[in-house]
Amino acid sequence: MNKNRNPVLGRDAIERRLLAAYGANQMIWADGVWDKYITDYPIDSLARFTGAGHVLINLPDNPDWDKPFHANAYETYDILKTAGLELEVIPEPEYPRVKSIDFVAPYAKFYACNGAVIAAEFGDRETDKIARTALARHYPGREIVKLHVDALGEVGSGIHCATQQLPSA
Repeated sequence: MNKNRNPVLGRDAIERRLLAAYGANQMIWADGVWDKYITDYPIDSLARFTGAGHVLINLPDNPDWDKPFHANAYETYDILKTAGLELEVIPEPEYPRVKSIDFVAPYAKFYACNGAVIAAEFGDRETDKIARTALARHYPGREIVKLHVDALGEVGSGIHCATQQLPSA
């Protein structure tokens, strides 16, 4: 719904086009965080489908309710839960290598490819391990390859954004 992406399409038109493009029958809308991020807190920084009805979602263990991203993350969790999806929470890293307020550290920005999942590690041993274990559970039989991607996080990006993969069918 961001004017810089769809300046002439309304919500209903966007929904119809996306449902048709993906062969889906239901759209789940989350508000995002307006005017705080170039794409208003993109959903792929927060949550990712890993299969039919299954979602991995990043949530802070100790949310700061004054931060719009933390409040929105929990609102989005509630929206997805109410929609009947099975959610698995991966906590955000509490002790990442990079301490900048603008640093983006989402485990959800992984890249699933043939035989592997390429995923971020941020230097927080506990949450890096939790993310690896969750990805292995959601992608059995694939190698989980963890990469140091701090340079991407410093510009608000992640592996998923940098690859921009296309489905084969």
